Amino acid sequence: MFNKEIYISRRNQLKTLVGSGVILLIGNEQSSMSFKDNWYPFRQDSSFLYFTGLDTPGLAAVIDIDNNAEMIFGEESGVDDIIWNGHTPSLQEMAELSGCSTTKPFKELEGFIKPFKNSNRAIHYLPPYRPEHTQLLSHLLSIPLNNVDTSVSTHLIKAVVSLRSIKGVEEVAEIKKAVAISEAMHLTGMRESRAGLTEAHVAGLVQAVAISGGGNLSFPTILTTHGEILHNHYGNHILPAGKMVLLDCGAETAMHYAGDLTRTFPVGDAFSPLQKDVYNIVLNALQTSAAALLPGKLFRDIHLLAAEKLTEGLTALGLMKGDAKEAVAAGAHTLFFQCGLGHMMGLDVHDMENLGEQYVGYTPEMKKSTAFGLKSLRFGKALETGFVVTVEPGLYFIPELMDIWAAEKKLPQFINYDKLDAFRNFGGIRIEDNYLITSTGSELLSTSLPRTVEEIEAIRKQALS
Repeated sequence: MFNKEIYISRRNQLKTLVGSGVILLIGNEQSSMSFKDNWYPFRQDSSFLYFTGLDTPGLAAVIDIDNNAEMIFGEESGVDDIIWNGHTPSLQEMAELSGCSTTKPFKELEGFIKPFKNSNRAIHYLPPYRPEHTQLLSHLLSIPLNNVDTSVSTHLIKAVVSLRSIKGVEEVAEIKKAVAISEAMHLTGMRESRAGLTEAHVAGLVQAVAISGGGNLSFPTILTTHGEILHNHYGNHILPAGKMVLLDCGAETAMHYAGDLTRTFPVGDAFSPLQKDVYNIVLNALQTSAAALLPGKLFRDIHLLAAEKLTEGLTALGLMKGDAKEAVAAGAHTLFFQCGLGHMMGLDVHDMENLGEQYVGYTPEMKKSTAFGLKSLRFGKALETGFVVTVEPGLYFIPELMDIWAAEKKLPQFINYDKLDAFRNFGGIRIEDNYLITSTGSELLSTSLPRTVEEIEAIRKQALS
């Protein structure tokens, strides 16, 4: 945990922003895998963590804004808990670490909430993403299950987003730890991959680095030679000579702050000439986009800038033609770049995504596009000092998509369809780094991970020698 004053300050800011009523924050429970007592690794709700710091199952927090009262609800450990899990701090001790002096048994939560409900005071809660939360909220607030999602507090959502978006000094330090571990994961993947091994073998070595760093994965590892599939998680597929490995992985620290990096490298010791050309197109888009990161700049515009740079590179390669800006405006680049340029990162690898993209990534005045490609841009609004974002351009050569566009003769003024066959088995390339937005631009957080063809090939040659 951070110092308790940090959590007190966060809750005070939250009370000021929400203004009145009661805030109900529900922590996560243990979740069973194959039978009741075989649990998935516990992961606390990120907003509950942000405002309390308490990383223990079965807790809830109530903040009575009008009476300036805060309390933690939970249950004390019994003898069986101590036998199986060892001694844990008391509920009171945990609450005091969070700067909260009042605790109550969890079973009293319903009775405590009832008077607020009966007096028609506003009870603010965030969108639930676990079924047990939906059921609990339905029970506590006497809301039909189907109406729980539609009764969430947009006022609370906006307040939480405004606070969690700007990373404090202590959060930046923790994110840098996560990114450093993520870099070590990638270096392991680069050094240990070789023809004949399975994706799962390398992914296991990569995950070991995350665990030894004190935390675990911030999301399931993507490790594949089919990089054209955007979220292609590892399997027991053999790494074949001549292909490229796309590795997208990150660490989560013990305090649950995330890193998220991607590198693409050859299975052998060098890229082919065509692989190198495409890689450098993506690298140029990354470098150009990163240089454009500034407070006040719309991230959507940086996404479109990356699309233009990718289009220019593909035009030089002969796959595309015409004016790059016109091609991007028409959406021609989405044959090869179908996803968004990046997202917010913090306590969640896609920070606050459960609160709704319309609140996290956009503003009421800036509606998210429904167009192919742009509809996948999770984050488009203006950058602010203190944001942490990913920048991850890529080129993805998807045979099925090529066939659909060719059959429709879609945008032939920008696509050289007679050149596509040479790329049917190419795969995909993505390069991703993490940036802190500063008052003058941005700070690259992933500073020690190779990015250039020459740097990557040097590591591969050394590993395979």
